[in-house]
Amino acid sequence: MRILPPMLSELKVVLLGNSWSLRKEVGNFILGETVVNTHKAPDECLIGRSQIVGQKIALINTPDLLDPKIPEDKFRKHVETCVNLSAPGPHVFLPVLQPEDFTEEHKLKLCSVLNLFSDQSFDHSLVLISTPREESPGSTEDYTNHPALQEVIRTCRYGSLRLKNLDRLELLTRIGQIAKENTGEHLRCDLLKEAATATQTPLSLKQGGAVGELMSPAGAAEHGVRMVLLGKSEDDKTSLSDFIMKKKTFTSQGETERFCLRHE
Repeated sequence: MRILPPMLSELKVVLLGNSWSLRKEVGNFILGETVVNTHKAPDECLIGRSQIVGQKIALINTPDLLDPKIPEDKFRKHVETCVNLSAPGPHVFLPVLQPEDFTEEHKLKLCSVLNLFSDQSFDHSLVLISTPREESPGSTEDYTNHPALQEVIRTCRYGSLRLKNLDRLELLTRIGQIAKENTGEHLRCDLLKEAATATQTPLSLKQGGAVGELMSPAGAAEHGVRMVLLGKSEDDKTSLSDFIMKKKTFTSQGETERFCLRHE
């Protein structure tokens, strides 16, 4: 039985959520084996791979990105790592949410993560709702009425599953359906687009009141390339300069200890 779209060589899934134990449990459940067994939430993204009915799946498990107290620089670094691990882009996001602990702040952080990937991330998401830690016999409380959780589910096109008594095949089938609904295309991440644009597009820089320009490779070829050699060893810098220029460049001993030297 083919669960995943046939055109995919490897399905890439990203786990998010407000509980490390749940993310770990769901990750191992999907992969069909205990890939991650650490009890403490890691401070880095973890990736596990497996084969499902002959098809490859890569699962990226994230640190506690929904922690409201996480520093902004650390938060963005973790997201960038996740983007790189899932390059050229994930196919499915699985926010694994524990309703009784899921706050408005968690919701905002989750939306921040998905938006950093792309504003299309919500169309690639399936919300997994945990079983309450303490559930009284016969309890029929509908945790999707939780305001913050309900808004997330609505934004994700009402795609959700309860983890209680969830069959692995059912979960894999729903993951495959999301990939198929998006024609098997991976998500084109905005962070990767920004990085590519930054290396190709001229940028304006203010330097002492004047405006300089960082040129693209094509512009550098037309106007010439300027390089600065830095380092502790004068001999190494001189040797490298001679190698780049293909001729003898700096010969004065001791001058570089006091002055910057230029050669064209």
